[in-house]
Amino acid sequence: MSTRKNLSELYTRPDWVRRINAMGDSVGGPERMVCLDAEALVEASIESTGGLRDFGAFDGDWRKRFDSLVAELEATGALNTLGRLMTRQELLRGLRTRLLITHARNENPAIAQEKIEAPLVITGSPRSGTSILFELLSLDPNARAPRGWEALHPVPFGGASESARRAMGECEQEFWADVQPEFAAIHELRSDLPVECVTLTLPGFSGGHWHMIANIPHWEADYAATMDYHRALLQTLQFGGPARNWALKTPLYLAFIDLLFATYPDAWVIHTHRDPLKTEPSSMSTLSTVRWERSDDVEMPEAHGSGLGDMMILLAKRRAAGELPDRIVDSHFTELMADPAVAVEKLYGQMNRTFLGEHADAIRRYIAEKPKGKFGRHTYSAEEWGFDPHELREKMRPYTDYYGIALEG
Repeated sequence: MSTRKNLSELYTRPDWVRRINAMGDSVGGPERMVCLDAEALVEASIESTGGLRDFGAFDGDWRKRFDSLVAELEATGALNTLGRLMTRQELLRGLRTRLLITHARNENPAIAQEKIEAPLVITGSPRSGTSILFELLSLDPNARAPRGWEALHPVPFGGASESARRAMGECEQEFWADVQPEFAAIHELRSDLPVECVTLTLPGFSGGHWHMIANIPHWEADYAATMDYHRALLQTLQFGGPARNWALKTPLYLAFIDLLFATYPDAWVIHTHRDPLKTEPSSMSTLSTVRWERSDDVEMPEAHGSGLGDMMILLAKRRAAGELPDRIVDSHFTELMADPAVAVEKLYGQMNRTFLGEHADAIRRYIAEKPKGKFGRHTYSAEEWGFDPHELREKMRPYTDYYGIALEG
C-alpha cells in the first residue's frame, strides 16, 4: 500500500532547479537529456580511470546488482532531469571507486588483511540523536569516523591531492541542500563531517542508498554484499594508519543487525531511543524530502507500512529473549540533550571503554560552538504523515515500555 505526497505544497523548488528540469521537458523527457545506460556508464568509468577494468569480486556479483538497479531506476524511479543527473554522477562515482579500490588492493594485498577491531556502531530511528552522537564519538582521540570526502573519494587518483578530493566531496555533499534548501534543516551534509554507512556503501550497488533516493520497489537490496563492501572500504581507508576503532552510523543497521555482528563480531552497537511520536513521522518526512530532490512524483509507503516501528519492537523482543550479543548499549535522546559529555561517558562505561578528559573537553567545546537551528527547524507532525498519535503510542508501547523511553507529549 502506498500514497503519493504532493510535496509542491510544502516546498518551492529554487528557480535554477525548476529551469533545469524544464529543459528535460522541452526535449520530450528527462531521459533524453541525461542517459542512464548501464553499459555506457561502465565504459565511461573505465575510460575515466585510464583503462582500469577490474571492479573487484570482494562483494559478489556487483554487475548483476548494478544492471538490475539501473533498470529499476528507469522503470519506476520517475527521476526528473536534475534527479537523473545526480543519480548518474553517483553511479559513475561508485563505479570509479570500485575500480580504484580494487586497483589499490591488487597493488597492496596486505589491505585485505587489515582487521576492523571493535567498531562503535550507532543505529536508531531518525531524529533520535544518531547524527549528533556520531559527531561526538568522532571527537574521541582513540576513534575515527569516516569523513564525507574520504568516503566518496577513498583512493587518490591521477595525482589528485587531498584538497582536491575534499573539494569534490564538498561539491557532492552540499549539493543536496542547494537543490532543496529545506534539506539542510533535516540533515547537514558536509565533506568534513562524519558520513554514515549508506554513503560509504553506495559503490556496492547493494545497500540502502538507492532505496532512499528513489522509489524502486522491485529492486532488492543485498545486505550481505553491503557488509562485504563495507569491510573492504574500511580496510582500504585504514591501511597504513594508526590503530583506532571506527565510529560508524546508520539507522539501517536495525534491519540487518545480525549481519553487522557476523561481519564485526566484536562491534559495540549503540542503539539510540526517542519518543516514536517524534521519530516515526520524521522518518517519513525525511525520506520523502530526499526523493523529492530527484522526482516530481514522490510515492511513499503508508505510515503503518513503513516497517520502522515493527523493527524496533522486534529488536526489543529479541534482546529481552537474549537472542542478540550482549554488546548493545542504549542512548536516550533526553539524556544526550541534557548533558552530552555525561551521556557519552555513561555509554563508554557500559562498553568498558576509557573516556578521556580531552574527549569530554572536546565534546563541550563542540556543543558550545555548534549553532542551534543553523538552517531552521525540521517541522513535521504525526497527522500530516498519516499517523494517528494514539494508535501509534499504543502500537509502540512494547518498545517504549521495554526501554523506558521518555514521552515528549
